[in-house]
Amino acid sequence: MTLRFSAAAALLAATLTAQTPAAPAPAKPRGGGQRLPDPIVVDDKTGFVSIFDGSLNNWDGDPQVWRVENNTIVGESTKENPLKRNTFLVYRGGKPKDFELKLEFRMNNTNSGVQYRSVELPEVGQWVLKGYQADMDFVNTHTGMLYEERGRGIMALRGQITLAEPGKHSRVIGQLQDGDQLKGYININGWNQFHIIARGNHLTHILNGKVTAMMIDDDPQNRSLEGLLGLQIHVGPPMKVEFRNLYLKTY
Repeated sequence: MTLRFSAAAALLAATLTAQTPAAPAPAKPRGGGQRLPDPIVVDDKTGFVSIFDGSLNNWDGDPQVWRVENNTIVGESTKENPLKRNTFLVYRGGKPKDFELKLEFRMNNTNSGVQYRSVELPEVGQWVLKGYQADMDFVNTHTGMLYEERGRGIMALRGQITLAEPGKHSRVIGQLQDGDQLKGYININGWNQFHIIARGNHLTHILNGKVTAMMIDDDPQNRSLEGLLGLQIHVGPPMKVEFRNLYLKTY
């Protein structure tokens, strides 16, 4: 009896095995692989060239405001030398079109910014620029946003992806990260790195490795596809802003 049971059990097991479908083979990776992007290397300068040699060669600004100290560009206003308007240190080494710019900054008061694809307004005053700005301020309300100096104003707050269209102001089309969360990556009273990417009508601001603002500028009448670079010192209470490690890559 035991033998007959064992034979029956073996026959049942063989039948079940034959009827059970084989496990599916593991799916093959799409496109021959699923390699992830390389991690961020904030200080990667591959393909970049320095646009600051330790002097103000190729830079033009008010000598009462701008100077060089310890291989750093310094802009400073004082109670004895207040500003009547925003003034800029203008880069005279070209008018970049499609480019990436990396630089480090720190400041002790009020507001500053990095101008790009900008034009001069001599009818307003010497060293006055109009154009896109990577904004920064001491209390970090606006640091990281995209602003247009003497133009359309705020184009993308920190954490926003926006679209600018003809006859309309920019509108939000997506969210990168909460603006207050991004504020937490800013080194208060310390050095921060801005990485600006301008490719066609797509503009991107990256602060300390975090994308803080993006805009697609589909407004042909108001957008700019090339222009001057500049560093800003803002009208208002006395302030000091410093810039170092300025590197540019053009396409």
